[in-house]
Amino acid sequence: MKNIPYALITPAHNEQEYIEKTIESVVSQTVLPNKWVIVSDGSSDGTDAIVAKYTAKHGFIKLVRIDRDATRNFGSAIRAINTGYEQLKGVEYDLVGNLDADVVLEPNYYQTILAKFQADPKLGLAGGLVCDRRWDKLDEEFTAADSVRGPIQMFRRECYEQIGGHTCIGMGGYDTVAEIKARMYGWQVRTFPDVKALHLRPTGTAKSGILRARFRQGKIEYSVRYHPLFEIAKCLARVRQKPYLLGSVLRLSGYCWSFLRKERPVLPGDVVSYLRGEQLAKLKAIFKCK
Repeated sequence: MKNIPYALITPAHNEQEYIEKTIESVVSQTVLPNKWVIVSDGSSDGTDAIVAKYTAKHGFIKLVRIDRDATRNFGSAIRAINTGYEQLKGVEYDLVGNLDADVVLEPNYYQTILAKFQADPKLGLAGGLVCDRRWDKLDEEFTAADSVRGPIQMFRRECYEQIGGHTCIGMGGYDTVAEIKARMYGWQVRTFPDVKALHLRPTGTAKSGILRARFRQGKIEYSVRYHPLFEIAKCLARVRQKPYLLGSVLRLSGYCWSFLRKERPVLPGDVVSYLRGEQLAKLKAIFKCK
């Protein structure tokens, strides 16, 4: 069976510590992408030189450089992804994936993910299980079955175009918004635990550290208007996740902080209504099982 053609986009800002490992893991894939656009987002370290070394060897890799403010923010990451997407005009692909510049993949990662898409034409967004390296050991980060972590989201092209690509959110959470919209439009969203990716730097900690990242995650969840009951249940379910109880407390604190500040939602009302209905249905299913 012929593999589905796919393309990748990687935003990279000062990633010289990790990006070579990411590139090596992609060029070692059993099925290579038709195009991989790496967007250097104002990098001032050796990122561009590392990528250029590989563009000379592999024709499917393209380096694009854009300028940005020195301050790291997630809005600039979306601008980089959108820049990369524009570079795919004229390229044959049915799937398009985000890949963070600090992720290492198993050699058969994309071959396995492509097979998942081939098996299910309603699969719109998929990815493997992300493992985060923290405190000198490997931890599998909890991910719901109908959710996919942002560093490795792979979209069916039709799904990506239907949801309008990624929504620019300054504090982050664009991956969450994408999967909500995908489910709302009737696409299947799945994480497959039989496929794994190693995230060399825990999500959201590049500048702030794990504690601030947990607080920020709570703020993001309020900004997309997670139902309060679902947010409480989520925080309780993750008290055993490092940094254990403190992480859950900070996450809920971030949510409450944004509520008290009356921060505006980032999603339109119909999407919020869909999300909250989905979350309440999950809570009912949990309590019904008990």
